[in-house]
Amino acid sequence: MSSKSRDEIWDEWGELVNMAPKQIEDWLETDESKSVGADSGDGESQGRKSARRIIEIKRTNKGDLSDDDWDHMAAVVGYIKRHGAQVPRDPEGSDWEYSMKNWGHDPSGKNGMA
Repeated sequence: MSSKSRDEIWDEWGELVNMAPKQIEDWLETDESKSVGADSGDGESQGRKSARRIIEIKRTNKGDLSDDDWDHMAAVVGYIKRHGAQVPRDPEGSDWEYSMKNWGHDPSGKNGMA
């Protein structure tokens, strides 16, 4: 459980998870998405698994979110903040960018939502 309030998580989630569900779904179909992240033992990276959960959460009304959803949202916010602070010299087309997108954040802001 996060030490942050649900209001704080909600606000940060809304700011940082800047890709729409359809954009994430389309991204997950790309070779670039599949090319990054450590295999979590079943052929898929943790980031790609997280993306599928992010899609579900984004399609859920705030009042219908479960405790597990809130915990996942807090974890996603934490991941994006940690990795967002580690921008490589040439971020466009990098594994870093691909990983960030797998976690629902397009750092380029070219997703139409930023």
